Amino acid sequence: MEALGRALAFLLLWLAVAGLKLSDLPVGVATAAAAAWASLRLMPPSGRPVNGPAALSFLVEFLRVSFTSGLDVARRALRDPPDLRPGMVETRLSLAPGFARDAFCVVASLLPGTLLTGFDPNDDRKTWLHGLDVRQSIAADLAAEEASFIRIIGHE
Repeated sequence: MEALGRALAFLLLWLAVAGLKLSDLPVGVATAAAAAWASLRLMPPSGRPVNGPAALSFLVEFLRVSFTSGLDVARRALRDPPDLRPGMVETRLSLAPGFARDAFCVVASLLPGTLLTGFDPNDDRKTWLHGLDVRQSIAADLAAEEASFIRIIGHE
């Protein structure tokens, strides 16, 4: 069942990128099957199901935050003079090093206005974020996003 779900997800990704062209569909199906096989070899199922309602809630919230953050970044950058106070913010993540934290870092880096820049080599939960305006609640916003992400994956 896991393989079928992954293959379907990869096929949908193929269709989103390549478009629906019947002559390309056999290649898309073969590519999706190969990608599903490789993903199962590289990342076997964890045994924990994804929390569907939490995932939908996270997606809606992520899109809302991404849209409003993008508008805020554009507004600040296009002002004359720009209303930016860039800088670094230190924060801590709840997730331990591993796949879940790496996945969260990828998602968090997609949000406009902030960027995870690295972890402290002596404290694997301490990270730095670059923000376009350090007057904002960057660390608190990241913690809220992480808590929402943790609910999706059913992580303690």
